[in-house]
Amino acid sequence: MANKENKTLKASILSTVGDYLVITVGVLLYTFAWSAMLIPNGIASGGLTGACTILNFATGIPVYLSYIVINSLLIITGALILGKGFGLKTLFAIGLSTLCLDVMANWEFLHVFFDNKLLLVVVAAIIESIGISFILARGGSTGGTDIVALVVNKFWPVSLGKVFLVLDMFIIASVLLIPGKTIEDMVYGYVAMVIFSVFVDWVMLGRNSTWQIMVFSNKYKDIADTVINDLNRGVTALDAQGWYSGESKKVLLILVRKAELHTITKVVKEIDPKAFVTVSSASTVYGEGFDEMKTGIKLKLKKKENARKERTSNN
Repeated sequence: MANKENKTLKASILSTVGDYLVITVGVLLYTFAWSAMLIPNGIASGGLTGACTILNFATGIPVYLSYIVINSLLIITGALILGKGFGLKTLFAIGLSTLCLDVMANWEFLHVFFDNKLLLVVVAAIIESIGISFILARGGSTGGTDIVALVVNKFWPVSLGKVFLVLDMFIIASVLLIPGKTIEDMVYGYVAMVIFSVFVDWVMLGRNSTWQIMVFSNKYKDIADTVINDLNRGVTALDAQGWYSGESKKVLLILVRKAELHTITKVVKEIDPKAFVTVSSASTVYGEGFDEMKTGIKLKLKKKENARKERTSNN
């Protein structure tokens, strides 16, 4: 029993350390894209960092300073709504981001300048989106609109990228309020915003996308038993009838994550090489083993209130 507890503790520690290492890499990528590429070239994209950059262009206030001040308030919001674990990881990510934004801004040898400004924006946006995705994937955040997006995504089935898109449109447009900035500067910001949104959705949602597999095989029983017992995935057997032959058959319906798709199709092929298999993407699947049904804040609060009343009446 003691050995089992020690192994569990060790696994938990390693998992936590791994989370913070991945977050660290994500922060380095994210802050490099801003401090070494976008800001030195006079470009402001979206997010809180973009808002702080625009403030820097207008007033000269260092980006890291306004970044940490605003985030100090948002951290509390994130911790209350998304949990203490989220708050601790976000504290780490924001603290490290603040340090890196300050240090990289002063290390001019890191700054990157391209003759082609559009190419610079594209590369910076890709690096930033990869960094942010690393951080979000391990339950952290760099604060700002990241926290807003995660709060919205917690209660409603809206992708992170779409939330970023709406918020960033307003932030980037505000660059026109700064004397000397033009429509061109705003367009560069929007280019970075779109690339960032697309890549965040691709990285974050691509690994969690769900696929629907339908298997037509005379060996459906062997396939179903293998999927349930060996792969721990549910299977539904649907009644079907061949219209030409008139024979009654069973069609297997299986829902899997993208990472499991190859394993399932390989098993089917090994059991019945002649099986007919169709695979289609399922945009959203709710239920055990997949995503939680997001019904909005009001309904969640109502359920909690009803549960409280029920406990009170029982007592």
